[in-house]
Order: sequence, then C-alpha cells, then structure tokens
Amino acid sequence: MSHQVHIYTDGAAKGNPGNGGYGVVMEMVGTPYRKEFYEGFRYTTNNRMELLAVIVGLEKLKNPNMKVLVVSDSKYVVDAVEKKWVFGWEKKNFAGKKNPDLWKRFLKVYRQHQVDFKWIKGHNNHPQNERCDELAVYASSLPKLSVDAFYETEEKKLL
Repeated sequence: MSHQVHIYTDGAAKGNPGNGGYGVVMEMVGTPYRKEFYEGFRYTTNNRMELLAVIVGLEKLKNPNMKVLVVSDSKYVVDAVEKKWVFGWEKKNFAGKKNPDLWKRFLKVYRQHQVDFKWIKGHNNHPQNERCDELAVYASSLPKLSVDAFYETEEKKLL
C-alpha cells in the first residue's frame, strides 16, 4: 500500500504508573506538511501513553479512509494489532485486559482508515521517533497535567 500519511508515536511514564505523556509526529507523504502533538497526564502508564499517541494521531486525520503508516516503538501496540490480538479481545469485551477504554477508542478510529503498523527499535537514532520521545518526556513534565480519568478510577482498582 502506498501511504498518504506517516504517523510516528511514542509514550512515556515516569514511575509507571506516574506522570506520563505522549508525542506524535504526523507527516504527509510527498509534501512538507508536518505536525506535532503532545499531552501530559498526572498518573498513567507507559502503555496507555503509547496507545493514546496512536489514537490521537489517527483522530487528527481530517479525511476518512486515509492510507496510513503508524511507526511505533511499542511492541504492546504493534503486536496487539498486527498479530490481531485486539480483535479477539474485542470479541470477549476486553475481559481481563488492560486499557479497554483506549482499545475501544482505538478500534473506532482505526476502522475509519487503512492502517499499517511498523515497529522500530526505540532510542535507535530514528529522527521522528526521537522527536516523539522528546515530546512525550516534555509533556510528562509540564506543570499542568491532564487527568487520565479511566486509569485513576477504574484501572487502579485492579492493581
């Protein structure tokens, strides 16, 4: 598939759980268009931030049915989709799985586009991944952090 958009993502959490953030770099193939997105949360996990980065990147697309390549260093996210685990989890209503709120949100936006995933090794001199990491770490250290309401109320009960 010839991709129209590349979305690079990364998530981070200090303490895991702890303050966290995500970073996204979106590039339109064959154009100079490039956008960056980030947000920090006061109490969350690295996997939630990795997944939220992908969700936000896909949600920022303005047109449906885009051909998208998501590039992530998260085995959790990439394997869940590429190995089709998430679709099995969905059939069982995510019973016993972490982050059901985000996986449901992911599937909704994922199904609006033609999405491929590529896993890359983190901290391996990949410029866009390094930038996403910078954004995620920066976001996690902002003085005003958002609340990851689901994690703070529901997930925490399971710990």
